[in-house]
Amino acid sequence: MDILKQLEITTWDNRFKSAFQQDATQAIENGQLLFFPKLAFALQEHELRFLSPDYLLPQVKNISFNLNTQKLNGLQGGAEEQAQIIAMMSRFAQQAHQLITDLFPHYHQSLQIMRTSFRPAQITDRKTSYRKDDRLLHVDAFPANPNQGKRILRVFSNINPHNEPRVWQVGEPFETVAKRFLPQISRSWWGSNWLLKALKITKSLRTDYDHIMLQIHDRMKFDRGYQLTVDKKELCFPAQSSWIVQTDHVSHAALSGQHLLEQTFYLPVNAMMDPGKSPLKVLEQLMGSKLA
Repeated sequence: MDILKQLEITTWDNRFKSAFQQDATQAIENGQLLFFPKLAFALQEHELRFLSPDYLLPQVKNISFNLNTQKLNGLQGGAEEQAQIIAMMSRFAQQAHQLITDLFPHYHQSLQIMRTSFRPAQITDRKTSYRKDDRLLHVDAFPANPNQGKRILRVFSNINPHNEPRVWQVGEPFETVAKRFLPQISRSWWGSNWLLKALKITKSLRTDYDHIMLQIHDRMKFDRGYQLTVDKKELCFPAQSSWIVQTDHVSHAALSGQHLLEQTFYLPVNAMMDPGKSPLKVLEQLMGSKLA
């Protein structure tokens, strides 16, 4: 199976045929990336100035925005800049949501729109700990924001003005990753998940699934031998292209690139066409117990 499924669309608002939607849904649930080489997110003239890392607060890797609460974080700028970047990121969030609901109508009623991220910094310039180093292969899991088994569905758009690609690596299938690292992982001790929430270390209850996914995420990044020797494929996403991937399922690393927009969605496992393909169900099958 080719990890990349290319779709030739040019607009964020489409009327797809049922067969096209079913094919796209099967592809994304099987762990493929949907790639749209001609789907660009258009910036307005006054928004071009934001294509600079100077608008990032120190020690911050991205500007984040919550469409539901209208809360913006990470921006270095005044009221005018804040209003303009909120408008830009809101527009991207809405267009990404439109694309997802057009492609995957089966998900529409259950889809949860989460954080929008703008990443104007060059990946290769960022110095960070191994846990936060996205240049290392990993599957997504969030220490402070447990997702309790929900799928992490993300839309990316490369808005680089200098025709520079976003370069990724994609590793082995999730079940292979899980089988490799599960023997190294211990279960959380009784009561720890409730204690983490009570101490406000996590914003919601961390389930056994979240605990295991965090351990897999960390062990993947920490294992230098694994990072050097595991089978992987390099992908280049050109400027003015977009792609969709379930980042809890696909082992990925972002090696280089600058100026990216990303929209995250959560999807309950029972809203999938085939829930058995989810990381939650794969892990429960391998471990023989309920995890969330």
